[in-house]
Amino acid sequence: MIKVQVTSTTVRRMQGTAKASGKPYDMSFQDVWMFLSDREGHPDPHPTKVEVNLPKDKDGAALFYAPGEYLLHPSSIYVDSKGRLSVAPRLVRATAPAPKSAS
Repeated sequence: MIKVQVTSTTVRRMQGTAKASGKPYDMSFQDVWMFLSDREGHPDPHPTKVEVNLPKDKDGAALFYAPGEYLLHPSSIYVDSKGRLSVAPRLVRATAPAPKSAS
């Protein structure tokens, strides 16, 4: 699993009309920090800043991520309609390990 850290609730909104289709669009983005590895699997020494497209609620309002620790959900990686591997980040809260009892 890829560890993700959210440090700010600042959201960037982008709206307009698509040139190709003429349809309106409304997207919201939030910066997160991902702890990635290089191609050999060695962890990068510092997190990488990544901008993620935010999901929307049933009314179309962007749902931002609260500050905290998250993991990249496995459903974030999928095969698109052209058979290519694609990524659409979906984050889930990282759960804290259960405290161990003192024996």
